[in-house]
Amino acid sequence: MARILIVDDDEGMTDLLKLHLRREGLEIETAADAVIALRSIMKQLPDLVLLDIEMPYMGGLELLKALKSDPMTKHRPVIVLTSRTDEDCYVQAKSLGADAFFTKPVSKEHLLREVAFRLAQSLAAPR
Repeated sequence: MARILIVDDDEGMTDLLKLHLRREGLEIETAADAVIALRSIMKQLPDLVLLDIEMPYMGGLELLKALKSDPMTKHRPVIVLTSRTDEDCYVQAKSLGADAFFTKPVSKEHLLREVAFRLAQSLAAPR
């Protein structure tokens, strides 16, 4: 079973994402901030990360940069899911290695399609 790590400080959004992703048969872990996410990733690598940008302590872009610069995690897909709508945020996230970028609110179907696509790519690639 694929393991997804949701990194978002919005509890309502996290609960909604967990509900939809568990219905797809995915194992879900959550982290309310990037520091907690790093601890979780060190314990067990997720197959995919859903990442918010605006969080306390350490921003999502900092976590994205750390994940994509580490040989252990750089090939794990990261989907950015944020309320930020500015083009600069999109450009920065893509330049740091985000595999996909969505602005909240995103349609459930669109997000689930992207998650399935990225998981299929990731799980088929040699590790």
